[in-house]
Amino acid sequence: MAIDEKAVAALADRMLGPEHKGLPPAAWGRTVRDFLDSAPHLDEFETPVLTVDRAAVAANVAVMADWAAAAGVRLAPHGKTTMAPQLWAQQLAAGSWGITFATVWQVQVARSFGVGRIVLANALVDPVGLRWVAAESARDPEFEFFCWVDSVETVALMEQHLTGDARIRVIVELGGPHGRTGARTVEQAHEIAEAVGRAERLTLAGVGGYEGALAHDRTPDGISAVRHYLDEIARLHRELAAAGRYPEGAIVTAGGSAFPDLVVECLAGLADEQGVPTTVVLRSGAYIIHDDGFYAGISPLAAPRSERPLRSAMHGWARTVSRPEAELALLDAGKRDLPFDEGLPVPQFVAGPEGSLNPAAHVSALNDQHTFLRLPGGAAGDLPVGSVVRLGLSHPCTAFDKWRLIPVIDDADAERPRVVDLVHTFF
Repeated sequence: MAIDEKAVAALADRMLGPEHKGLPPAAWGRTVRDFLDSAPHLDEFETPVLTVDRAAVAANVAVMADWAAAAGVRLAPHGKTTMAPQLWAQQLAAGSWGITFATVWQVQVARSFGVGRIVLANALVDPVGLRWVAAESARDPEFEFFCWVDSVETVALMEQHLTGDARIRVIVELGGPHGRTGARTVEQAHEIAEAVGRAERLTLAGVGGYEGALAHDRTPDGISAVRHYLDEIARLHRELAAAGRYPEGAIVTAGGSAFPDLVVECLAGLADEQGVPTTVVLRSGAYIIHDDGFYAGISPLAAPRSERPLRSAMHGWARTVSRPEAELALLDAGKRDLPFDEGLPVPQFVAGPEGSLNPAAHVSALNDQHTFLRLPGGAAGDLPVGSVVRLGLSHPCTAFDKWRLIPVIDDADAERPRVVDLVHTFF
């Protein structure tokens, strides 16, 4: 599925300035292309800085593309993870069926870069957004757009705000007890599908949901809850297909980045069943960056659970600015710079040829602009002021949203990483 490659390439012609956190002042007033031509290294940047590892991204994209193909499902990775058209382009080039988003504004950003097939994994009842989608679909008949409906009221509101020849394909969302959005029972979902069938401007395109809201770990109870939920999605799809509710084939979609194996186990077979042509779509988004925290602990594609594991492609780099106590170092990165909602950063090593790190070192807290790095049993001379620490991070979704421009380095493990690209984000 397409993206406007010229629009993505044009990002290299954007001007750099002080609004781009972490970039050296020597880059200001230059284009991205011109600055990269100077072959900069990471140690020329200011701290704090977030980086992306080029080789890890490429490997992760290939791992997920191959895994999905072998499983018989399609990928529509969640673009809100990175909000980076340069990275969406890599995913689409590797065979992704489309890109998923969470808000109509994110959809509008994607359309400005020519993304041709989009799943809005949310209900769309905003009148301005609905009219924009209708107009965009009329302007470009090849644009494919799908969004959620999870109540009869949602169907009525969409019908109220759409006019003329506008027609939008919708996916009935099935939720779960104490989950997020979505009809709470299969029976309620049938009522929604019936309402869509009566609507003049909506077309039922499939069923879907999000299993990640029902479990936050891979305990037996968590796995059981996810499996039961996905089985209910499969049941709903089969019943709607048997009732002749799909006028144009069907999409069955689920999947965050925590339980893609269970989505495949429970839903992939629907694509092979006789009757309504069915595409099973997995919406995992975090895999392209992965992490050293939450997803490293739960993803079935992480080491050591996978023979071909995903790798963390993001790291924070922060400088020691204060050593007020023998067992405490303050770094110059904080909540404004690094994610903290799914676990605190983990110190990995001290940058430079002679750096060393206390094996017991750990982060105990983040303030807005400081990291509290504890050094149990440390001495006053450990980690002197000015030392740069590489930090492993958890949850790419809340890392990327803190940076307008992210340096891409050739090797995060190198003694002196080289900056080979700059990724623009749109949050």
